[in-house]
Amino acid sequence: MNRGTGVMQDGGSSKGRVDPDFPLTHVPATARQGLWSVSIILLGFTFFTPTMLAGARLATAFPFAELLQIIIFGSLLLAGYVGVLSVIGARTGLTTVLMSRYTLGHYGAKWADLLLGGTQVGWYGVTAGVMGSLVAVALGAESIVVTKMLVILAGVLMGITAYYGYKGMELLSAVSVPLLLIMAVWVTLRAVAEVGGWTGLLAMQPQNSMSLAAAITVIVGTFASGGTQAPNWTRFARTSGIAFWAAVIAFLFGNGAMLFFGAVGSTAYPDSQGDFVNILYEMGLIVWGVIFLVLNLWTTNDNAAYAFGVAGAEFFNVPNKKPFVVAGVAIGTLLAVAGIDQALIPWLVALGVLIPPLGGAIIGDYFFVWRQQLPSLDRVQFRAVRWDAVLAYLLGTEAAQWSSSAGILVPPLVGIVIAALAVPALRAVFLGLGRAQDHRIAEEPIPPEPA
Repeated sequence: MNRGTGVMQDGGSSKGRVDPDFPLTHVPATARQGLWSVSIILLGFTFFTPTMLAGARLATAFPFAELLQIIIFGSLLLAGYVGVLSVIGARTGLTTVLMSRYTLGHYGAKWADLLLGGTQVGWYGVTAGVMGSLVAVALGAESIVVTKMLVILAGVLMGITAYYGYKGMELLSAVSVPLLLIMAVWVTLRAVAEVGGWTGLLAMQPQNSMSLAAAITVIVGTFASGGTQAPNWTRFARTSGIAFWAAVIAFLFGNGAMLFFGAVGSTAYPDSQGDFVNILYEMGLIVWGVIFLVLNLWTTNDNAAYAFGVAGAEFFNVPNKKPFVVAGVAIGTLLAVAGIDQALIPWLVALGVLIPPLGGAIIGDYFFVWRQQLPSLDRVQFRAVRWDAVLAYLLGTEAAQWSSSAGILVPPLVGIVIAALAVPALRAVFLGLGRAQDHRIAEEPIPPEPA
């Protein structure tokens, strides 16, 4: 496979560029950001109430000292995976779905669009439904009509920052993340006091049981799917080091903190199940509970809207994410009004098996096939489908499914590792059979096809 020179620095022709978020090309050097900017967006992504519920689940199964070690180890694995993908995103300046073109081919990448974009539309609907319903409870206005109106309002509001792209999400996260962190730390300290301080917390004994593998799976699974799309934002990082440390800050410290806060909260307030919104309600702090809920879910859901926006742009080859953000928000909000949060969760959980192997295939392709040198998009004549990489992805998916069904190892990690190693192995097999799946690389940019 011919090697390229790396990231295209000019971001493509200004004539064809519609969206300043560069959904169909490399992010140019002029649009790159520093550590604070990238970190604050990823922290807003990982500050997510359901992660606290995962921490609450773990707290019932392990002594607290052991639980801390499990949270640290699981978060390290998650941060390592996302960190590698984030580095690739920064070096190439590409979204996850555009990187999928190199790995899966032109039409193979459409599967990535449907998988990643479709998942985020579903999550958007679930989150909008949860926000509207809980705000209705807090306001004491739980009629069907009022609840549905609040769900619609939540769906529309959370799409606004995604519509304005990276800068809109950065502004929201810069305001909300510090406030969320302050509230979470304060509630955690109150919770520790409720159980007799740190000594009392460490003396708590588990009430249920869970295997170590299952516990690590819960932690990695909280954001294995979402983390696969981290390049959507780390492609704006000024350097690969910034991208890596932003991922570590968000997925080791941010996601780990949410697990820790949820574990402590559920120990002190069992009825809350680790949900800080419920804890604040129990304390009588309804207004702060609503503020925490809205900011917590909004900073994650606008990332979901952004993700299906760039996936839609790639799928239809339109250099503008905005119409797809609007369409996705509309679909997600309609799903929320229809009560999709009650029906979609099992499907979304199943996608946790399907998505991480895609990240594994991209990692294996970038390091072992392209040798960290992707040519710019305008120099590549993409094959319709790269069957060696597609088969590697399917092998990783099957391995993750086997691991999940057998209860052995950590399914997302199994899928990632198998897919990554299978990419170069299967490429060698296809080359040996005389069926090379490489794309054609031109020495000069390929002129665009006439409209």
